[in-house]
Amino acid sequence: MEYKNIIFNVEDVIATITFNRPKALNALNADLMNEFACALYEIDENEDIRVLILTGAGEKSFVAGADITELATYNPLQAKFFTEKGQNTLDKLQQLSIPVIAAVNGFALGGGCEIALACDFIYASKKAKFGLPEINLGLIPGFGGTQRLPRLIGMNMAKELILTGNIIRAEDAQRIGLVNKVCSAETLMDEVIKTAKIIASKGKVSLCAAKQAINTGMNADLATGCKFEIDAFSICIASEDAKEGTTAFLEKRKADFKGGLKG
Repeated sequence: MEYKNIIFNVEDVIATITFNRPKALNALNADLMNEFACALYEIDENEDIRVLILTGAGEKSFVAGADITELATYNPLQAKFFTEKGQNTLDKLQQLSIPVIAAVNGFALGGGCEIALACDFIYASKKAKFGLPEINLGLIPGFGGTQRLPRLIGMNMAKELILTGNIIRAEDAQRIGLVNKVCSAETLMDEVIKTAKIIASKGKVSLCAAKQAINTGMNADLATGCKFEIDAFSICIASEDAKEGTTAFLEKRKADFKGGLKG
């Protein structure tokens, strides 16, 4: 597919999606969301990709939220369709078997913050700003922000951010557990790629199993989560990666993971 509102690139085993509407601060419109969804399905079908990075074009914005000029024209039925499609896309993002890193280089507001929340973790530049300011428009977050944010930073802190519409700096986002690491704008992508390469060097079966075990456990009780972990561990032990990893350890050499299950 030809993309006009995103840049989709794969280098070795690391894919990058860049939201590419810099004149509109990469605001989310229907066309961009359609392309984003298509790219996620393309990634899901590519067994060679081990890590996905999301970032925004330009120096000012990751994604500054929904395109208000488009949003303001919606009736309730159109708004329902828009939010359902957005939620389905972010569910797809979160459910990708591979790890996903958000490289937030500027504004991550509204839908942009919600996209970052659906990633596995976030690195941010010192210029980044986060918020769910929909309340200032007489609205609420619609792409899962009322659900993912409290699960990540706690209910009371999430309520404060959502009910005030406050926008916070990267350092404050890191302090409350929203962001993993804050970097200079100049080194952000280098730091993200460095971490992505470390992750990509691990066995794909175990990467997928670890991510799925964490995500499943967070939406279940402890006993159910631990039961899933048992099953996931058992699948890992049957993989070529596990055979290579244990053999490499015993032979005192670095493991060379190829991925895949035995037989």
